[in-house]
Amino acid sequence: MTTILRFLCAFLALAAAHSAAAQTYPSQPIKLIAPFPPGGSVDITARIIAEPLAGQLGTRIIIENRSGASGNIGMEMAARAAPDGYTVVLNTIPLVTNRNLFDKLTWDPIRDFTPIGMVATSPHVLVVHNKVPANNVDELLRLARANPGKLSYASAGVGTTFHLCGEMFKDSTGTYILHVPYRGGGPALQDTLGGQVDMCFLNFSSALPNIHSGKLRALAISSEKRSPLLPDLPTVSETVPGFISTNWFGMFAPPGTPPAIANKISAATHEALHTPEIASWLSSTNAYVAVGGTPAETAQFIRQDNERWIKVIKATGITAE
Repeated sequence: MTTILRFLCAFLALAAAHSAAAQTYPSQPIKLIAPFPPGGSVDITARIIAEPLAGQLGTRIIIENRSGASGNIGMEMAARAAPDGYTVVLNTIPLVTNRNLFDKLTWDPIRDFTPIGMVATSPHVLVVHNKVPANNVDELLRLARANPGKLSYASAGVGTTFHLCGEMFKDSTGTYILHVPYRGGGPALQDTLGGQVDMCFLNFSSALPNIHSGKLRALAISSEKRSPLLPDLPTVSETVPGFISTNWFGMFAPPGTPPAIANKISAATHEALHTPEIASWLSSTNAYVAVGGTPAETAQFIRQDNERWIKVIKATGITAE
């Protein structure tokens, strides 16, 4: 038997084994790793999707919080898990940004995970304290350029999405706005409300009630298109071309997970996102949009987001604390 023929036979045998495994999958509970502490957005999203997804797959889903090191501990655990479909992980932007912020990570967001599907997305909103004499992005830019370093923006800490959005805004517009890092989004919001800092790129869910109450003034939204919840609010990209930042939640499996199993989880995730439980959650938060999508579409999204944040991190020299 020639080498090529032996290789072909081995390949066909492996493909047949994967196909058989997919047909019987799942035959045991699935572990869903949330690489952040209980109560955070990743944990909440994992718990929202777990029950309807379990119903679609016909098995139990057990959520395991493995937090620490900005999500790196849980991601490393997922990267080393058996590629059999019984371990999946749900993460957000740190999946792509941490690889560029930390020098010695043992995993790579593109190479070391099998994409499953996107769960939901949500934009950021550029808000300012009412004392700031700017009613739109153009006026804010004129103010910043006339007073370099006098304006400040709050973040939830170095390397967080608040910080990355702020630095991308500065880099895209050639402005100098002082970064004021906090230990979490709550303190950053409170000092923006109190006027200790001038502006912030808030999560949509945090921004919306403060905009409606008049406590903060919204200047623009970071999504590609305007939101139907704030139809009169322009996008940042209408003034700063190319500026797009979306907070997202996606599901991934260990490297080498058979495509048939990844596709099965992906299809179940898509169906779960259309259940009454998810619809109720989306309507109650007014912040997230259900996405779904195939593994291939998810992989493309992750590559694009990775490229976006690599440019920002390299241009600004941000490193993790």
